[in-house]
Amino acid sequence: MPFVPQVGLSAITPRPNISVGRVTATIPHAAFDTFFFFVRLSVRRRRMYRSLTKKNTQADKKRTTNHKRQTTNIFLTFVPMSADSIIRLEKVSIFQKHNMVLTDVNFSIDKGEFIYLLGKTGSGKSSLMKTLYCDIPLAQGEAFIANYDLNKIKRKEIPFLRRKIGIVFQDFQLLYDRSVNENLFFVMKATQWSDKKKMAERAQEVLDKVGLVTKSHKMPHELSGGEQQRVSIARALLNNPEVILADEPTGNLDPETSVGIISLLVDISKTGTAVMIATHDMHVVNSFPARILRCENGAVVDSAVVAPVRA
Repeated sequence: MPFVPQVGLSAITPRPNISVGRVTATIPHAAFDTFFFFVRLSVRRRRMYRSLTKKNTQADKKRTTNHKRQTTNIFLTFVPMSADSIIRLEKVSIFQKHNMVLTDVNFSIDKGEFIYLLGKTGSGKSSLMKTLYCDIPLAQGEAFIANYDLNKIKRKEIPFLRRKIGIVFQDFQLLYDRSVNENLFFVMKATQWSDKKKMAERAQEVLDKVGLVTKSHKMPHELSGGEQQRVSIARALLNNPEVILADEPTGNLDPETSVGIISLLVDISKTGTAVMIATHDMHVVNSFPARILRCENGAVVDSAVVAPVRA
């Protein structure tokens, strides 16, 4: 049998010539085969690259979609409210441990509104306050504050909610081993302030609002009860809260000092911050008439039109 050579593409393809200047050369068959081999390899690689790129693009779109879903779930508790409403409760029941304190609580509070929460000792005033800043979990009903749904709020979100709420306590709760400035710096550091210059400026701003700018270096025991409560209010103002919840802020103060504290809180409400004061001090209620929420017989009665209340 005659010998039949195994030919490649070069055997059926004319041998091409290549010219460089005046010199013309003929490309050998082997070089021509090698050339087409790399051409085919390049085409295959290009197709593979396009295929992989397409798959990666689809995977990226899928990951982006999943991320959006996860992000939506993370912030599910952040619920838009009406333009003016900052607090809204609907059919809420409040429990202390297993004892129901208040039931069927329904009210809303607008931005910049000043409200009294009245009631006898043990009527549920403090429990209602603690529910609003998530110290007591919501048991029944729907409650929204500063765009957070208290039914769905996660533990890790509570500190962010509390940055939108300024809390003023009856017993001040200052750090007595630190100066006024250091008390304020402690809160700012805990809420992730880091710029010392801005911290100092903010401390001076809030102390100026409460009339204590000259006493920033004082220790708490060097201040009167009214001044300590003013420091507590300054502390509550540090993060520009949308709501201030004051639980018996005048409980340890004399009548004259109490009037000064309530006057300060009224002025703060005029800047757009909602203020709710739990109190049984009828002297200040009569001095600064406002809307009243009264805790009595396990319910909250809302007074739409308020006249001076008699003791």
